[in-house]
Amino acid sequence: MLLRWFNWRTLLTLAAIVIIGSSIIYSNYLAKKITADERRKIEQWAAAVRTNSNPYFTETHLTGKILTENSIEIPILLLTEKDSLLDFRNVDSLKVLTDKHYLQEKINSFKKINQPIEWINPYDSSQINKVYYGESKLLQEVRYFPMVQLIVAGLFVLIVAITQYTRFKSTQNQVWVGLAKETAHQLGTPVSSLQGWVEMLKETEGNEKIVPEIEKDVQRLLLISDRFGKIGSKPTTEEKNIIEQINYMIDYVKKRAGAKVNFHLNTYNETDIPVMISPPLFDWVIENLLKNALDAMDGSGTITINIQDEITKVVVDVSDTGKGIDKRNLNKVFKPGFSTKKRGWGLGLTLTKRIIEQYHKGQIFVLKSEHGIGTTFRILLPKG
Repeated sequence: MLLRWFNWRTLLTLAAIVIIGSSIIYSNYLAKKITADERRKIEQWAAAVRTNSNPYFTETHLTGKILTENSIEIPILLLTEKDSLLDFRNVDSLKVLTDKHYLQEKINSFKKINQPIEWINPYDSSQINKVYYGESKLLQEVRYFPMVQLIVAGLFVLIVAITQYTRFKSTQNQVWVGLAKETAHQLGTPVSSLQGWVEMLKETEGNEKIVPEIEKDVQRLLLISDRFGKIGSKPTTEEKNIIEQINYMIDYVKKRAGAKVNFHLNTYNETDIPVMISPPLFDWVIENLLKNALDAMDGSGTITINIQDEITKVVVDVSDTGKGIDKRNLNKVFKPGFSTKKRGWGLGLTLTKRIIEQYHKGQIFVLKSEHGIGTTFRILLPKG
């Protein structure tokens, strides 16, 4: 059971978590260490400033060295208790001297980062000066380094996920193509034999009534085989009047529907809407939607097909007055194997989605569905 979980992806994820976690912990340790070291340097700098301000102190070369070395890269502001600027290091000299707003922003930002260091002015014991200081570039880099690592790790995980998803989709496509080709191949031989038998039956007297019906069924099998063959290859598209194409499928399904089922086709006064389609595959899409609508209505109701011609696309809505789709199943209707019927493989809508999206570069989705009222599927086909 555990071996199922500990595959290479899991181990890779755990390794990434351990590496990043260790790096974050160590970076925080370094940041604390550098922060303490910078605090010590600023305290020494403040002490040197205080000592250097004493008129009786003559070893100025020593304090000068401390002032120079301990202020490298650390931004410093030396102010009186009334926030009058006395000295500064490693900040924009022009702005800090001329822009009070900039100075106040720096004071506020330094307050948030570090507690200011206070010392008494040697000239005036009643005056308390304050040293505000920020963080050196080194400390900032150490603090932000874990964030950079997280971003890099996130990008790495994203790339791996995209790669795995692409491989999965490629494998899935290969399975679909293989299944479709094999189905077309398996149907091809017996259908060819049936065509031969039909020709023999035509030559025998007394079969005039049954031969046309058998011939229709054989043609139907040929159409199904052709559809599967086109799914297994790249089908050619051609410009067709989508109104005529859909009307043809309505007539086909209407003959097999009960007398209590009504069909309505709304074209909004349009008679010719040209669209690039693969006729056999697009017919299959409409047939699947109409048959699903019939199954949902249990023998009685109304199926409405609306066709709208827009500037960049054609919109086809197929609505029924059936029992509707449960909300919990709305995201599953196009998934392989999903079906509310006792028979069938649950591949009809999956194939429908594949045909529209991959072969016609369009979209298909459930526009709306209400329990006991019906369902509307919408197809969007690009023009041109």
